[in-house]
Amino acid sequence: MISLESALKIDYRKVEDHLGEFLRRELEASGRKGYVVGLSGGVDSAASFALAARSIGKERVLPLIMPDSTVTPKGDVEDAKALATQFGTSYHVIDIAPIIDVYRGALPIYESEEADRTALGNLRARVRMNILYYYANKRDYLVLGTGDRSEILIGYFTKYGDAAVDVSPLAILYKTQVRRFALHLGVPEAIALKPSSPRLWEDHEAERELGLRYEEIDLVLYSHFDLGVPWEEIPAKTGVREELVERVRKLHMASAHKRLGARFPEPLR
Repeated sequence: MISLESALKIDYRKVEDHLGEFLRRELEASGRKGYVVGLSGGVDSAASFALAARSIGKERVLPLIMPDSTVTPKGDVEDAKALATQFGTSYHVIDIAPIIDVYRGALPIYESEEADRTALGNLRARVRMNILYYYANKRDYLVLGTGDRSEILIGYFTKYGDAAVDVSPLAILYKTQVRRFALHLGVPEAIALKPSSPRLWEDHEAERELGLRYEEIDLVLYSHFDLGVPWEEIPAKTGVREELVERVRKLHMASAHKRLGARFPEPLR
């Protein structure tokens, strides 16, 4: 039987060395001065931030904490501030609620928080992206991505929102690997093991929305993409129920457009 533990037993020191070199190389090639990163209080952004601070120096990493005070739990903001303080970096807290309010008032198509939940949630991610790039342009920095391989492969991200970045170091690590990597980097357990959530609306949690646990998602993805197991053989080889494997497969297939970016027509002949 294939177990997730085999995917988790990797040398996280080597991972840090590899990804740290990646960040240093990309920064040097770009000619930019540092990285700006959205720090949410969750594990992915914490791991990306900690990696950058340890790899290129805390003075060249700027975390932006961008809650929407109407939906973001205060505990997430406090966790993000505490992590930035732990690593000795300056940070800015920017409440995006007033910006979202302007959109609500300006868009004639807007109905209500409930009717527009998904569109409004994705708008929050895209507003944060705009702010990150404003600071990146102002400081001559690159935008540091926080997405992990699990979310990229199942399309659990906002197109041109949290996926709109310059570098994406965690793209080679599954969510469960990121949790262990975060602990290796010195991220507190309270953040590293916190239930994942994009916090795009009130009480928003990833596993509840997906109807899947990341342990299941990662075992399915690892079996298929790393070990080459055909989708239909995964239930027998992992013990994950057939309907859950099929859900992961459908999420991957349906989100192909999000990984491809804009599509262009063939040239005229």
